[in-house]
Amino acid sequence: MSTPTQLDQLKQFTVVVADTGDFASMKQFAPRDATTNPSLILKAAAMPDYGWIIDQAIKDTGKTAPLDKVIDRLLVLFGLEILKIVPGRVSTEVDARLSFDRDGTLAKAREIISLYEQAGIARERILIKIASTWEGIKAAEQLQKEKINCNLTLLFSFPQAVACAESGIKLISPFVGRILDWYKKNTGKDYAPAEDPGVKSVTQIYGYYKKFGYATEVMGASFRNKGEITELAGCDLLTIAPPLLGELKASTEPLARKLDPAAKGAELKKVSFDEKSFRFALNEDAMATEKTAEGIRLFSADIVKLEQLLAQKRG
Repeated sequence: MSTPTQLDQLKQFTVVVADTGDFASMKQFAPRDATTNPSLILKAAAMPDYGWIIDQAIKDTGKTAPLDKVIDRLLVLFGLEILKIVPGRVSTEVDARLSFDRDGTLAKAREIISLYEQAGIARERILIKIASTWEGIKAAEQLQKEKINCNLTLLFSFPQAVACAESGIKLISPFVGRILDWYKKNTGKDYAPAEDPGVKSVTQIYGYYKKFGYATEVMGASFRNKGEITELAGCDLLTIAPPLLGELKASTEPLARKLDPAAKGAELKKVSFDEKSFRFALNEDAMATEKTAEGIRLFSADIVKLEQLLAQKRG
C-alpha cells in the first residue's frame, strides 16, 4: 500500500477546494469545491483553451447587452464547467465595484443565482462571493434568508468574522497570505508558519466559531507557502492554488491535525458589533483596512479588464 500524500492526509479532516479557474488543475487534484474570482477568471479567459467560453457568453447575451450582463454570463459559464468536475460547490463573485452597495449586491447575487437555476443547477451548489464590508455582510444576511448561500471574501480581521457569524453567513474566506504580505512589508520580518499572522488570525476565528457554536464555515484562503496550509490542517475548508496543491501531492511527510473543534479557545470572550462599532474596529486595524480596500481595488480593476476583453471580442 502506497504512503498517503500530504494532500490525501489533509483531505481526511479538511475539505480541499481548488483556487483556480483552470479546469485541468481541478481534474488533477480532485477537490470537493472550487472558488473563482475576477482575477482568476481574467487569467483563465486569456488562455486559448477557454476562448470558446468568451464566445459563448457573447453569443448568449447578444451584441447590444450591457457588458455587466456579459460578465455575469461568462462567470456562470465558467461555474457550469467547474460543476461538471467538482462534486460540491463553486463560488462565483459579485462585481467588486458593488462592495459598498447593499441593494446592488442583492440584485447582482439574485441575477447570478437565477442564471445558474435556468441552467438546472440547484442553489445549494453555488456560493455567492461578496466582499466583507458592512454593506456586503448585510446583503449576505438577507441573501441567506432567501436560501442563497454566501462566501464572504476579502476578510482580514476578527470583527469582520464575528459580524459574518452573527449574520448567519454560510462561509467566510479569511485571506492568510495577504495578511502575511502586509506584516512582512511593515515589519521587515520573516515569519515561521506557526507564528504567521495570517495563520494566527484564522486559528482565532476558527476557535471562536467553535466555542460559541456558530455554523458559519471557515475556509482559509490566499496561501503563500505550504507551511501556512499545514498549520491550518483541520480548518473546515482550505482553498488552495494549483502550485501548492502540487507541493502537497508531491510530499508524503506526516501531516498532523492542528485545528480541532474540540480544542476551543478558552480565552476568547463573546463580542458583538453594530455598524458603528464594526466600522471603528475595522478602522483601528490598519492591516485589515488597507488589505480590504486594496483587494476591492484589484478585483474591480480586473473586472474592468474583463469588460475590455469582452468588448474587444464582441467588436
